This record gives sequence, C-alpha cells and structure tokens, in this order.
Amino acid sequence: MKNNPLVAPVVKWVGGKRQLLQDILKHIPDKFPTYYEPFLGGGAVLFHLQPNRAVVNDINEELINVYTVIRDNLEELIEDLKEHKNEAEYFYEIRELDRDKKKYNQLSNVKRASRIIYLNKTCYNGLFRVNQQGEFNAPFGRYKNPNIVNETTLRAVSNYFNKAKITFKCGDFEEAVSGIRKGSFVYFDPPYDPVSDSANFTGYDKGGFDREEQIRLKKLCDKLDAKGVKFLLSNSATEFILELYKDYNITIVQANRAINSRGDKRGKVDEVLVKNYE
Repeated sequence: MKNNPLVAPVVKWVGGKRQLLQDILKHIPDKFPTYYEPFLGGGAVLFHLQPNRAVVNDINEELINVYTVIRDNLEELIEDLKEHKNEAEYFYEIRELDRDKKKYNQLSNVKRASRIIYLNKTCYNGLFRVNQQGEFNAPFGRYKNPNIVNETTLRAVSNYFNKAKITFKCGDFEEAVSGIRKGSFVYFDPPYDPVSDSANFTGYDKGGFDREEQIRLKKLCDKLDAKGVKFLLSNSATEFILELYKDYNITIVQANRAINSRGDKRGKVDEVLVKNYE
C-alpha cells in the first residue's frame, strides 16, 4: 500500500510531532509486523508511516471518538462540521456543552467529534486543553478563515483507517501494548517531563503524568526490551529522563518550543529520542 501524502493530522495537539518528524523517521526500523502507539495524540507519526497493522491508544476519550467517527461516520461528520460558525458567542456556546455532563452524554458520537474538531480549529492557538474537571477551556481564537471542514484530509484519513487493520484503544499505556509480540515496534510519545516547574503542560487530559508515571513507563520499556520488542521514545532532555534511560541508545534532537506565550521563551529546546536497537 503506497503512502498517501494527504493523510495528515486532523487536530492540533500539544506535543504534536510534525516538526520533529524528520528526526524521528531516521530511527524507525525498516520492517515490523505491527505498529503500536500508546500515546497517539495528533498522530503525525502514524499518519506519515501509514502501517498496514497498528494498535493505537490515547487516554483522551474525545480524541479516540474523533478517530472512530472519521472511520465509521465520515459523511455525517462532514455535514455536521459545515453547520458550525466562526463567531465568539457561538464558540462559547459549543464550548460550554460539556459543563452539563448529563446533557453532554446524550450527544451522538458524531456531534461530539464535530464539536472537538470545531473547537480545535477555532480556539486560541488551536490546542486541545481541559481543566481539572475535564472541561474544554481554551478561549476563542479570532481567526479570519479557520479550516473547520478540511474535507480532503478527513477523506484521506478515513480511507486509510478503513483500508488498514487499526485497533483503537482508549486507556492506560500499559494496557495499550498487552499481548504485544516479539518483533513488533512501539513508538512512545508520553507527556514530557517538565523542563521547569512552570512548563508542566498536561492539559489535554484531566489526569496528569508525573515522575512516577515516567518511571512506570521506563519499566514497561524494560519489559518490552526483554521480550524482543523494539521501542522508540521521545521526551524532554531533562537530567531525570537522561538518567532514567541511560542504559539505552539516546539521541539528543532540537525542537522549536511553540507553546510558550512569551516570544523570547520560544526557541530551540533539547529533546531526546531513546531506543533499544542500533
């Protein structure tokens, strides 16, 4: 199956991997029967590789719902997206829908997916962000012509999802690789270890991802390594992460930091790619 260049991320996600993609691709093994990605997010790596068999997971239910709706209910989704308006008052009405959980749970999967894509395209900085209660809380972005209905990309992604054998999971990262076999390949893109106390952005799920979780992930990597599974992991190049993975093959790469609101704080930042193979 030849890769389709139109298959690309449909939502902008914190820690999205588009800008690091070229560095990551240099480290992907040539062959593997099944691709696993336990922290899917915007899916830049999955969409570039377009493997025939994949098991992908994210803890964010809204995100996984978006992907399954693109796969199963594309036409309805496109029609619903066309109904949205790029206006502040309307934006806040749609944003508020998840404040009433009972009412929100009555929305169809298509309506929920349409809402998330709409908010993602029209909110400030185009990022998915929730508060402690799991409610979407990014403000209106005031863009002139946001591409709310990116039909070309949606159709290409839906086509890929329907042609390939992809299992979507929504849960813990360990559960995402249960039953994995020797020879498979896993790409881990967890919430990054914060470079500073103020840089701790894990606002795309109401849970959190602290250092205990980072250690649990490292132990999972050890188990996979012992099983003969290849893994590649990206994270920030903090002393903690460098020490944690010191027994593995570490490459330092540079990424542009874009989510800082202060312009002088945006710039190159060191990140690591960790793998258990040459």
